[in-house]
Amino acid sequence: MTADREIQDEELMEVAQDPEQALRLHRSLRTIAGADSLDPNLRDMARSVLSGSVDIKDAFRDPRYTEAVFQRLHEMRRAAEDQTYAEQQQSKAQFGEWDRRQQADLDRERAERDAPVHGSGRGGRQPRN
Repeated sequence: MTADREIQDEELMEVAQDPEQALRLHRSLRTIAGADSLDPNLRDMARSVLSGSVDIKDAFRDPRYTEAVFQRLHEMRRAAEDQTYAEQQQSKAQFGEWDRRQQADLDRERAERDAPVHGSGRGGRQPRN
């Protein structure tokens, strides 16, 4: 396995309930892996899963990773509780815009994933480089 390999959505099906959830999990792992503002343990977990060096189920059981996830959730809850009403409304509006962009990106990825591969005689997604 090379260091530049990235798992496919299908490799997340052991924890995802369907291909849509696997696609969203894969996107989330990429986001976490590239987020410098997050705990290094979270980024390490995401990168390890994406590279295939750590199985997703093993990552969910690793205390370093679960502690980092719970710590981040605690920070998010505390920040939400400290917001004023105006800040809450602004956050909702920003989330709505972010969610629309995410949905458009997901739609594009789904279309790419489900588009037939020309010249191969098979449908499906081409491997990533």
